This record gives sequence, structure tokens and C-alpha cells, in this order.
Amino acid sequence: MKSKTKYTNEPMGELRVVRDFLPPPDQLILKEDHLKVTISLKKSSIDFFKIQAKKHKTSYQKMIREVVDGYASHYEKTT
Repeated sequence: MKSKTKYTNEPMGELRVVRDFLPPPDQLILKEDHLKVTISLKKSSIDFFKIQAKKHKTSYQKMIREVVDGYASHYEKTT
């Protein structure tokens, strides 16, 4: 178990203002075109992704999408 930090009322030393470096919220939204498709996959593959998604508290469709996107991205760079 980690030991808890004990705070004291000690002087902090010289402070400096750090400029705001984070982008505004509207620039955090990445907009990409999506296309809905119908695909037939093996039941065992879907079962695998459903189990993994449940373990990691996410959507199995999102996991499959990430695999396909990663595959395409990898081979897009090599051609």
C-alpha cells in the first residue's frame, strides 16, 4: 500500500504562472467520416470481443473497429 502524502504548512518557494497550453474543447473533437457496413463474422470471433470488451468495460464494436483501423493504418504506410 502506498503511503499517504502528508501536507504541511511550509513555504512553497518561488511560483510562476504557466501559460494555458491546452486546446479549446472544439479542437479536441476529431471528426472523421464514418461509413456503416454490414459484415458477417464467425461467432467465436464475436464472442471473443464481447468477453474482452466486458473485461475492459468498453464496446465490442469499438474494439473491432480499432483492430480494423490499426490494420489499415499499418498497411497504408507500407504501400
